[in-house]
Amino acid sequence: MLNISVLTLFPEMFPGPLGNSLAGKGLAKKDWNLYVVDIRDFSTLKHQKVDDTPFGGGNGLIMRPDVIDAALIRAAKNHKNPKFIYFSPRGIPLTQVKINQILDGHSFTDPPLRQDDMDFEFVLLCGRYEGVDQRVIDHWQMEEISIGDYILSGGELAALVFIDTLVRKMTLKNQETLKTESFEVELLEYPQYTVPREFHNLHVPQVLFSGHHKDIERWRHEQSVQLTKSRRPDLWARYLRKQ
Repeated sequence: MLNISVLTLFPEMFPGPLGNSLAGKGLAKKDWNLYVVDIRDFSTLKHQKVDDTPFGGGNGLIMRPDVIDAALIRAAKNHKNPKFIYFSPRGIPLTQVKINQILDGHSFTDPPLRQDDMDFEFVLLCGRYEGVDQRVIDHWQMEEISIGDYILSGGELAALVFIDTLVRKMTLKNQETLKTESFEVELLEYPQYTVPREFHNLHVPQVLFSGHHKDIERWRHEQSVQLTKSRRPDLWARYLRKQ
């Protein structure tokens, strides 16, 4: 079971796209649970104010620790020993390797876990403005995670990405698919084709019709290598280190 609480100033953003496709089906069947906590509900200030100016000066506003703390106390009641995560540009990059580590060190592919073995609890804090008071992060021993080297308006989009990766990893039944996906094997995925065989005078590679599985596997591996070398030299370097 996967149980997630999200603390946000914009609760209407959830479940958002997570209410569709694979994640949406799992949510409807309660294969995973989502609790959304509106941080403003825990402000005792006028107009439900949740922020203030930073000590020491500077631009922007900082989310108050007392308001967030009250929201976290409420959210924690939905869980047993949850992992607390705050989305921040200075956080550890979110990669497939990181997702596997977060999911208690299990790969879910070798060997696959039984459904009743899966019990994971997360409380996700979505910041806004210039961020949150550091004391919240320290007191709750939050892990900071970044989904990329760019600045978002807030942590909500990062939370949606993070949740989608977790849900997909934990609910996808085809373990062979998981084994061959990009980033699971440190190589980008090879090109894929389906009918029709000709499209705008472009043809499917002949090897895919050969019936020789080893030749097809070799071709796919070569394509993955070429794509990874040209587009993601960082991944290629990691792949070589593991060989």
